[in-house]
Amino acid sequence: MTARVQRIGFAVAAAVGVSAIAWPIYGSSAFLTSLEILAPLGGVTTLLADLLATHRGSIRGLRRQLGGLALLAVAQLAVAVGLFAALMFVSDHDAFFMALAAGYAGLVGLAAARLVARRALSDLDAVRTALSHVGEGSRELRIPVHGQDELALLAADVEAMAAKVAAEERARRELVASVSHDLRTPITTLRLIAEGLEDGIFEPEQVRDRLQLMATHVRALGALIDDLFELSRLEAGDVRWSMKRVHLDQLVQETIEAMRPQADAGGVAMRVELDQQLTPTRGNPEQLQRVLFNLIQNAIRHTPADGSVVVRAQPAPGRALEIEVADTGAGIDPELGGRIFEPFVQGPSRVAGENGSAGLGLAIARAIVTAHGGRMWLAGSGPGTRIRFSLPAA
Repeated sequence: MTARVQRIGFAVAAAVGVSAIAWPIYGSSAFLTSLEILAPLGGVTTLLADLLATHRGSIRGLRRQLGGLALLAVAQLAVAVGLFAALMFVSDHDAFFMALAAGYAGLVGLAAARLVARRALSDLDAVRTALSHVGEGSRELRIPVHGQDELALLAADVEAMAAKVAAEERARRELVASVSHDLRTPITTLRLIAEGLEDGIFEPEQVRDRLQLMATHVRALGALIDDLFELSRLEAGDVRWSMKRVHLDQLVQETIEAMRPQADAGGVAMRVELDQQLTPTRGNPEQLQRVLFNLIQNAIRHTPADGSVVVRAQPAPGRALEIEVADTGAGIDPELGGRIFEPFVQGPSRVAGENGSAGLGLAIARAIVTAHGGRMWLAGSGPGTRIRFSLPAA
């Protein structure tokens, strides 16, 4: 109610301002007469428009609502012309032509409003039809809208939403297929060993070896399930970590020293390049170190003997910090690009499991960085691989 009174008050105040234009030209009498006509007319029209907007739910169809609004505007014009003609003692000749002009203006206004509303409502119908198609399962959408207004932006958002849904559905199917692939081999092996043990086909000295093989596959399956569960929690934002100030220079140095024996065993040289202006970040040190472990381990694994791995950390624009892990290995297939951060993607084709990994490490690492407010990407091109991630400065 307060908002309605305010709108009516604004209409009356506008009537005062418009009527005041007549004062210096035709005197105070013309001002008062104009005010007597415009103030009540503006208040009543605003009240009716407010009632129309409030009860628009009972008026089925946007076309009817717009038509009612247009008729209200024409009626206001007609009443205003009639009152001015009566109160200003206009001659019958002038009153007739005033009414004629007002009637023509009203008809033209109705036609113009109908044309604009028809175009806009046609675009709205196209968007509604597209949404119904999405609900029925269609994902390839091209919504035919006209103009560059808000309805065109809405149509573009609907098209983008459908494309995103299609991409998510495709990724879900690929994920299910990948999980099925990685589960099938160990489960088949476990089934065959279990059947062999049950049938007693193994020699006594072979039983222990088969049990150890079963334990290995069980641990691998457990690790895969744990990684999938953690990835789903990270992507859903369901994480509860204790956050503190983390000095990245210390964290990088500790991780490098922990990974150095593995690098030495493979004949890979390791070095670190830390900017002296490196500031702390805020995060969970265990999770950030897990990201570094994953990236450095991948770099060592894909770097041949006599190669090198370099870890760099430096400030970045926008109060951010950037960490890069670069190696001199074979590099990433250009066709993969950012897909290396997707689950189960490890090479030109899906080769998860060939090196003892399920292909979830980079996906989990990126999800951890994203949960810290940063991002991870594949940097540069050329020989070797450079993976970089950013974190907000504390």
